[in-house]
Amino acid sequence: MTDIDALTFELIERAKNSAQPHEVLRSPELKQLYGEIKYISDDERSTFGQRVNALKQAVEAAIAARREELAAVDLIPIDVTAPSDINAAIPDLLPSQNGSIHPITREIEIISDIFNRMGYVVKDSREIDDQYHMFEALNFPKGHPARDDYDTFMTVETDTDGDPLIAPAHTSTMQNRILKEYKNSLEQGNAIAAIIPDRVFRNEDLDARHEHTFYQVEGIYVAKGVHAGMLVATLQKFLEEYYGRELEVRVNPFYFPFTEPSFEFALSCPFCEEGCSVCSYSKWIELLGCGMIHPHVLQAAGIDSNVYTGFAFGCGI
Repeated sequence: MTDIDALTFELIERAKNSAQPHEVLRSPELKQLYGEIKYISDDERSTFGQRVNALKQAVEAAIAARREELAAVDLIPIDVTAPSDINAAIPDLLPSQNGSIHPITREIEIISDIFNRMGYVVKDSREIDDQYHMFEALNFPKGHPARDDYDTFMTVETDTDGDPLIAPAHTSTMQNRILKEYKNSLEQGNAIAAIIPDRVFRNEDLDARHEHTFYQVEGIYVAKGVHAGMLVATLQKFLEEYYGRELEVRVNPFYFPFTEPSFEFALSCPFCEEGCSVCSYSKWIELLGCGMIHPHVLQAAGIDSNVYTGFAFGCGI
């Protein structure tokens, strides 16, 4: 159960330092607290309700005080009829600690840090690549219908086969190169473990869920005796570390040319317990595609698929 005293202190402090103090009343912590009422026994519900009301009153008082404080700030009058530079003042430079990195860069750093601690190296992808690494090396032979699912952008330049160079539709284009790069290390008894977070491109119609340019992280792991249970355990461990809580996961059969078997990987919604708009009220979020690396993909990198197995996964950032 929520520590009401600690939450009261936290929300009051948040209101005192917010430019929009009224937003504090919409915090997920309050929503969670209200949801706990139904789990309180009848004997304790009255006392619990009184404490919740006291919290709300204290927070509302802090919000009102903060609003008065913000309203009292002296604003410099602006002459809207004057030339644009008349009202300009030399601004105080913000201290460097008030700046921040781009949200996507921050997420890539968080993801990379977690996988680094799990023994993975982080590799970069390419923004222009050839069709061999985009398709053939991943078990998409020429004419394969699954290529249509990866509609991307082509350039006027061509590769050695005369095919147009392309903007990669997934960071899986690096799989073949990484497998070849670490093949000798693999044969010496070391696993190949790498992630590739980078930008990818799709010829998509733009809407709330689709964009022609986005970021994706690919992961591969190859060694002797690798099985699907290790794939599920790896992803569950990563996601629990990322979200900071225990999660339930499930896999459903799917199809990708470069993995066999292939799965859609879903996790219990980390934002709710009864369903919300994020999970479309299903309590589950289909997060990524994954599977055991197809033997043809290993063979394309010169790795004996009778000796070594591995898994791969990929999701948007």
